[in-house]
Amino acid sequence: MHAVRIVWRVTRLNFRAQLEYRSEFLLMVAIGAIWQVSVIVFATVLLTRFTGMGGWDSSEVLLIPATRMLAHGLMVLFLGRMFGIGRDIQEGRIDVYLTRPMPVHRQVQLAYFPTNAIGDLTVAAGLMAGALSRSHLDWTAVRISYLIAAIIGGMLLEAALFTALASASLRFPAAEYWARWLEELLGTFGSYPLNVLPKAVGGFLTYALPLAFVAYFPAAVLTGHGHDTGVPYWLAAASPLLGVLVYLASRLLWRRSLAHYAGVNA
Repeated sequence: MHAVRIVWRVTRLNFRAQLEYRSEFLLMVAIGAIWQVSVIVFATVLLTRFTGMGGWDSSEVLLIPATRMLAHGLMVLFLGRMFGIGRDIQEGRIDVYLTRPMPVHRQVQLAYFPTNAIGDLTVAAGLMAGALSRSHLDWTAVRISYLIAAIIGGMLLEAALFTALASASLRFPAAEYWARWLEELLGTFGSYPLNVLPKAVGGFLTYALPLAFVAYFPAAVLTGHGHDTGVPYWLAAASPLLGVLVYLASRLLWRRSLAHYAGVNA
């Protein structure tokens, strides 16, 4: 509870510090929303020009980017500061973190408040509201619970990928550029049913880089396409659990990598 109180107090102070500059605060919120303009355009074109994609109707397809964006927005809000840790390592700030009595991972997450996440989540919530309003599914308690679990699992899975790259940055600081590539890849392919892509690309985004487990597989399970994803149904349905397991593994990798960290010039 003491740790929770510290986290809450530092987060509140960071947020108040951002509010000191109201124009910049609102600008960062707007940037977070504008950054998702490609997804908004995709959703608009999908709903106005096409009846579906890859055997999914438009309302079902819309659930994929809505789930991915909510998961991404929550990841940015709670766990997203690992994205820029390569710069902290290159500038030696990580060495300062090591001298403090708080876990390094927690210090990184508390370094600042990600104002742009508010814009991300605003767009994501609007997209999800649109997807649910157009959906023909019966949203029972089980379906709603699974959707919530899928969003949390997607958040953790995306955080795990960036945490793994952050762990690599402790040894190879230039790995930060791979984080930028990963962010672009998630934004480019995360909004589509992967069955419309070539099998080699779909296989890569399932087994090598598990993007499919963030939103595509959960949406397929919810909409009745779970048996047509190219993987066993149980594996697609277990996407939220996989997100938890992969995130725990990434945190273990982070701790082991940090234990062997010898300095940026070593």
